[in-house]
Amino acid sequence: MKTPTPALSTQLIHAARAVQAVRQGRSLTEVLSQFPASVRPATQALSFTVLRRLGSAEAARSCLVTKAPSPEVDALLLTALALLWPDQASQADAPYADHTLVNQTVAAVKQEHPHSASFVNAVLRRFIRERDDLLSQLNHQPVFQTNHPAWWIKQLQQDWPEHWSHILEANNQHAPMCLRVNARWGTAQDYLDRLSQAGLTGHLVEHPLLRHAVQLEHPVSVNLLPDFAQGAVSVQDAAAQLAAPLLLQSEGLGQASLAPGARVLDACAAPGGKTAHLLELAALDLVALDSDASRLQRVTETLSRLQLNAHTLAADAGHTARWWDGQTFDAILLDAPCSASGIVRRHPDIRWLRRPDDLAQFQRSQMRLLRELWPLLKPQGRLLFATCSVFRCEGPEVMEAFQREHANARLVTPIHGSLLPGLPPDNPMCSPGDGFFYALLEKQTD
Repeated sequence: MKTPTPALSTQLIHAARAVQAVRQGRSLTEVLSQFPASVRPATQALSFTVLRRLGSAEAARSCLVTKAPSPEVDALLLTALALLWPDQASQADAPYADHTLVNQTVAAVKQEHPHSASFVNAVLRRFIRERDDLLSQLNHQPVFQTNHPAWWIKQLQQDWPEHWSHILEANNQHAPMCLRVNARWGTAQDYLDRLSQAGLTGHLVEHPLLRHAVQLEHPVSVNLLPDFAQGAVSVQDAAAQLAAPLLLQSEGLGQASLAPGARVLDACAAPGGKTAHLLELAALDLVALDSDASRLQRVTETLSRLQLNAHTLAADAGHTARWWDGQTFDAILLDAPCSASGIVRRHPDIRWLRRPDDLAQFQRSQMRLLRELWPLLKPQGRLLFATCSVFRCEGPEVMEAFQREHANARLVTPIHGSLLPGLPPDNPMCSPGDGFFYALLEKQTD
């Protein structure tokens, strides 16, 4: 029996709790996992919309209220303001009329904080009356316009003076659902035909290295994907699908140059998408390493569904003395911890969770991992450094610093550089999916 959809007032309460948790520094993914399954989809849809408009909602609230109410009431107020935006009618995830949203928000406040119901009602109704004037008044504020923190905007303007506005605009869009067809099962075109037979539409992703990528016209539950449970296909962003072919292929982007049975390390493997892709494309002796044992379990589950095998190991890649067996690797994939600034459209909370000081900390971590893993690579071996970041300090600057320290690290061209979302397709830095940075290094003989 299908679970009934919760009342809108109940959905607003849960969404406001999620938004409040993010404003207090908690990951939205973590917060949503703690909600009952019956309310999780609606809560995610609403909270995604609110977080994409949080900067605008906070700016509007500041104009309407001289002093912010308690955090709990403020979260409900900001949730409603974000959902009352002028383009609301075009948003499939929150198609509510103004009066419905106001009434349901007030009902939610009465249930949770009855003493604040009149206050919230008055603020929301004033916003509706003065909405056009408020938007005009605030339109010059960058945070209001872009719904990103001021420091984030400034950093992108510094890093990408010609592209920053495209990146910010792309971050506020809904990310498409992209699939990776298991190369051991068939071609992307074969699976596209099977999708059509199942009543689902999509298209092949056009990129010279993405031979198994299919983008759906509309996102669906994985349960509706043909043979998903049997391992025919996985969900993975198109830009993330570049990692495996970049590491496996030769400098000329031709045939895979790693011999069967080559020893490969995936140094930060969880949740396992890139690990699985490597094994789908080649017969490898692969070690999947991750410092988080619970996240490593997801790698095991992914490999099991896809009927693939790897050696999984819970350990910090940067502490090699604790886990390395002394045998060097033919290739290493280092998908390093980063700000995740390139996947904001999939995780809209990231922009509100990060702080400026985080970037320097991530950069130090990335350099530490590169320094520790480089000695584990065989001569003529290759290391692919990847981050899902659009900030230069987590990509080009790391590579420049590492190469200055290591004369035997040769950057393989043309396989390097930043991939930015939202750019025109003819721009060589235009990403086929999320924002990423890739750099392929080859270890020269000392």
